[in-house]
Amino acid sequence: MQFKLIIFLTMSFTKRANEIFNQVIKDYHLTDNVDTPIQNPYEKESIEYSLYLKCWIDTVQWHYEDIIRDPHIDPIEALSLKRRIDKSNQDRTDLVEEIDSYFRQYYSHVTPLDDARLNTESPAWAVDRLSILALKIYHMHEQVNRQDASADHIAKCQAKLQVLLEQQKDLSLAIDQLLEDIEAGRKYMKVYRQMKMYNDPATNPILYKK
Repeated sequence: MQFKLIIFLTMSFTKRANEIFNQVIKDYHLTDNVDTPIQNPYEKESIEYSLYLKCWIDTVQWHYEDIIRDPHIDPIEALSLKRRIDKSNQDRTDLVEEIDSYFRQYYSHVTPLDDARLNTESPAWAVDRLSILALKIYHMHEQVNRQDASADHIAKCQAKLQVLLEQQKDLSLAIDQLLEDIEAGRKYMKVYRQMKMYNDPATNPILYKK
């Protein structure tokens, strides 16, 4: 995918990303149905479009994971749902790699300093965690606001919520600092494709031995 390079002049990258993630989660819960078609409001070649799509995939998969844990689920339905989860995981991975391609293109003009360091993960994989955090926060809020739950349950969920909010703040700052370091040449990024062997008919022995 060729991205239009968007410069976030009025806010940090993660502030905009978190706004989009919250918008996605709100949009999904208008129907709260895993089969609801996505209606991405952003221009297709923009990074906003990819961030919206990324969180939509995560949000649908969150609810797939809830459904498949139903102890009374029909086995045939469970198998079908497992296939959907597998595809969702691959779509998620592919999209993270596309977002990393955006960052590589965006910072392609930067020459790393001689002592530039490599980060432990690419920017897009950190953004992947930020998207999941937005979902955790939304659903923990739901637990805190439950009318049918015990006071003990609500108190425990409130404590967890505070940790999640702190984690979101820290991760957002760390991502913005990483991007600043890449922009300044203090760090450089390398992207390794996931190469999930079980999805490849040429490398999964169950598939290529058929």
